[in-house]
Amino acid sequence: MFARHGRTTPRLTEHPGIDMISYTGSTRTGRQVMAGAAPTLTRVTLELGGNDPAIVLPDTDVPAVAEKLFWRAFANSGQVCLAIKRLYIHRDVYEPLKQALAAYAGTVPMSPGTEAGVRLGPVQNRPQYDRILGLLDDSRAHGHSFAIGGLPQDQGQDRPGYFVPLTLVDNPPEDSRIVQEEQFGPVLPLLRFDDVEDAVTRANAGEYGLGASVWSADPEAALAVGRRLEAGTVWINEVQHLTPYVTFAGHKQSGLGSESGPEGLIDFTAPRTITVRRDGTATTPVS
Repeated sequence: MFARHGRTTPRLTEHPGIDMISYTGSTRTGRQVMAGAAPTLTRVTLELGGNDPAIVLPDTDVPAVAEKLFWRAFANSGQVCLAIKRLYIHRDVYEPLKQALAAYAGTVPMSPGTEAGVRLGPVQNRPQYDRILGLLDDSRAHGHSFAIGGLPQDQGQDRPGYFVPLTLVDNPPEDSRIVQEEQFGPVLPLLRFDDVEDAVTRANAGEYGLGASVWSADPEAALAVGRRLEAGTVWINEVQHLTPYVTFAGHKQSGLGSESGPEGLIDFTAPRTITVRRDGTATTPVS
């Protein structure tokens, strides 16, 4: 919003009739919105970027969860702020889950939405398309393996939309760009881990903390892991379940303030206390 419409944010933050700004978008633009609001001390709520991890524990029933994990990562071609962006899989189920995800991805048609039976479409704009291709170029240059997908075969040619193939990157290094950066597209790194402590440490690394999930046949064991994750929302055996009755917020560079739930409602109010002293009585707060 700020970058493309440079006059819009100052007009909002400087306008005497604007008491609060609620912004959803990238962390970079969120910082600009916050800076623009600083001179007038206009209150802001920011729901920003994320690099949401999912942890799959060794007792997970692969056939039961593979399709669920696929759609929680690739729905809307990965263009969802709470989509799974990094999938940490225990070594005991890594290969079966990788194969199941790749096999299912091969059955999902990706074409313009005007065609019958299409499940997934293009990336929304050219800059984002180019950014995703840059991540794929980087993975190819560093020798990362693709379980399916990769760079478009017709890269650079005129096409009716910015289509990136469904791509699974097979266990790239933790410090690679495709792991450390939010892809916001139909590309998912699969990351093998040997013990839960390692998975939690890696999932918590980085500047974002929007959403996270843990998958297991034992919900209580998954909950114990989930309590250790640094994210505003942590799901057990599901992702993206939201309700206006529950607070939604981001940790670290994923946001400021909250939306929904009692806390979110309070963020849109201005607290006020009135006290009254009457003769011969103590001061009494009335609101």
